Amino acid sequence: MTTFALVGAGPGLGLAAARRFGKAGHSVALLARDADRLDDLVAALDSDGIQARGYTADVLDPDTLTQALIAAAGDLGPVEILQYSPVPRADFMKPVLETTAADLDAPLAFSVKAPVTCVNAVLPGMRELGRGTLLFVNGGSAVRSKPSVAGTSIAFAGESAYAEMLHTALAPEDIHAAQLIVPGAIHPDSATSSPEVLAERLYALHTDRDGFRHYAEPMPD
Repeated sequence: MTTFALVGAGPGLGLAAARRFGKAGHSVALLARDADRLDDLVAALDSDGIQARGYTADVLDPDTLTQALIAAAGDLGPVEILQYSPVPRADFMKPVLETTAADLDAPLAFSVKAPVTCVNAVLPGMRELGRGTLLFVNGGSAVRSKPSVAGTSIAFAGESAYAEMLHTALAPEDIHAAQLIVPGAIHPDSATSSPEVLAERLYALHTDRDGFRHYAEPMPD
């Protein structure tokens, strides 16, 4: 059995994606800072008959990410699918004219350094398997910068560039990197951006392996 590793596990999209990949036969590794939240998510997946374990890690602490992903592969099986989709902090979203160089330290660590850390942790296992999928979930500011949310606009752009380079560099090894842009809010009643609909889209990105950037819905004008 191979593992679906989710960085940024939560009760919305994270749980829906974990269920979708778990029901497809993958074990599930959930990474987040809150141990109590992880216990609740693991219990929910266990009730669905999905093998899952939680690992406490902070995306701003590279060592904890690496340790958690290595432990997950040892406990559950090699990581075949990595999903990077933590929710940015509110203080990343200052207007551009109020943003200092220091204000970018955490957003860049969150959206650039942490994804690089995660990929470096799982890539050896994917190469040994001979296949893998790297999924990146971002908001609309990743492709259309917004002066009102400078930190995420700058950091998401860096994450997008990194992910797109991975898509090209790893394709010959059957390791597929793809990005899903969610322009608006994730809402349980949305026909295009509910957690369950987005989870299905992410699973299709893994199985169809078609192109790099995909949109949950059209970008607003």
